[in-house]
Amino acid sequence: MSMKWTSALLLIQLSCYLSSGSCGKVLVWPTEFSHWMNIKTILDELVHRGHEVTVLAYSTSILPGPNNPSALKFEICPTSLTETEFENDVTQLVKRWLDGPKDTFWPRFLQVQEMMWTYTDMIRKFCKDVVSNKKLMKKLQEARFDVVLADPVSPCGELLAELLKIPFVYSLRSSPGYAIEKHGGGFLFPPSYVPVSMSELRDQMTFMERVQNMMYMVYFDFWFQVWDVKNWDQFYSEVLGRPTTVFETMAKAEIWLIRNYWDFQFPHPLLPNVEFVGGLHCKPAKPLPKEMEEFVQSSGENGIVVFSLGSMVSNMSEERANLIASALAKIPQKVLWRFDGNKPDALGLNTQLHKWLPQNDLLGHPKTRAFITHGGANGIYEAIYHGIPMVGIPLFADQPDNIAHMKAKGAAVSLDFDTMSSTDLLNALKTVINDPLYKENAMKLSSIHHDQPVTPLDRAVFWIEFVMRHKGAKHLWPAAHDLTWFQYHSLDVVGFLLACVAAVIFIITKCLVCVWKFVRTVEKGKRD
Repeated sequence: MSMKWTSALLLIQLSCYLSSGSCGKVLVWPTEFSHWMNIKTILDELVHRGHEVTVLAYSTSILPGPNNPSALKFEICPTSLTETEFENDVTQLVKRWLDGPKDTFWPRFLQVQEMMWTYTDMIRKFCKDVVSNKKLMKKLQEARFDVVLADPVSPCGELLAELLKIPFVYSLRSSPGYAIEKHGGGFLFPPSYVPVSMSELRDQMTFMERVQNMMYMVYFDFWFQVWDVKNWDQFYSEVLGRPTTVFETMAKAEIWLIRNYWDFQFPHPLLPNVEFVGGLHCKPAKPLPKEMEEFVQSSGENGIVVFSLGSMVSNMSEERANLIASALAKIPQKVLWRFDGNKPDALGLNTQLHKWLPQNDLLGHPKTRAFITHGGANGIYEAIYHGIPMVGIPLFADQPDNIAHMKAKGAAVSLDFDTMSSTDLLNALKTVINDPLYKENAMKLSSIHHDQPVTPLDRAVFWIEFVMRHKGAKHLWPAAHDLTWFQYHSLDVVGFLLACVAAVIFIITKCLVCVWKFVRTVEKGKRD
């Protein structure tokens, strides 16, 4: 860490101790890629408020390293997996997801299940390397952290908290089928009106869609990741030296910071220890670089279109690129396209290619008319924040479901990347730009997002500090965590009541039979 950042950190911590004495020590078990972007926003704010933040990263991690200018501390744990192997594994996972079946649910999710097993196998190796490193674990014990902040998509943070005997807080967007939220957090998702995550359904469902949703729920509850969960259960039991399960350990989370909000999500019940903090990374737009601003201003009244398929898709086939370029060339708007590849032959004069875009700043520019997006949650929230209608071209993971939400709320048009034509893209752009309803709906979502008494980031930091101040938040835990599955669904009560009814019916029947026999005996005696 540079002298500049070290001095700044010391000054912040000194002021914190002098003013309130409430500074704490936070240990972080993060997840890579877009997950890191969200959690880092929280970490930067914690550091700004004087807390000491240590990020536990494995040696192959692509997270910002300790030599980067940052006030965060990085504790690097050696791992048996090389950096090249890690990058290749991740690349292969993304490629398989992109190339996999997209048209039908079952083949697509069987592949997602297999990929999740591969990913969590990798995370389990990292976790094993950490907890078996006696020198590192002793160092963490002696550091006396106040709280662990973790993302349950990559398990292990809750295990570290258990070993270190400190409370932990989760930061989560969502898991496939809400499996983690339901089984680890006890969340309520009635299938009659809450669509299963990644189902691409909306809350207003027809009868057949509710049947479909119920089938999805059963699949995720009783089959998805069943084998993988058993492996985690065995691993956690071995490490802790007692029989336990990964979901039992996850249930001990003090607070769940869900990176969602009602401008994005469909309404459903929430537990007291769940807080929605969607869009916590969003912020007002900053001025654009000079050359980019000049290009944007040259668009005149027509404005601009921002186009990005995210950081995990570095290039595309020449055919696809030319198909897209030819559609963009036919609109009157200027286009800024995040593209890392050979310049398409059909590229129009109105389109600029950039390997990187200041996406938030462009979306917040008054001349922006539409956003072509792959449907990542971070990009969608930036579009909501600035009130920009979208053309969604989802590629993998939760992206199709995210775009389905925006489509249901009237702020987006959805296209299929593999089957769309140049005309389809052109018509979609004309629709969201020229139909005022899309802009109105986008602005309505933006208004909802901004109309909060406390910003999502302040809310997230408040609850982390709350857990540090009170050594937990167990008063918010639902009693459901202490019940078995049959107790939770009151099957024991139903069984008892049925037994009581059966017993009453049996007794009444016996009595009636006895009375009937007695009457027959009396009548027979009279005849005799």
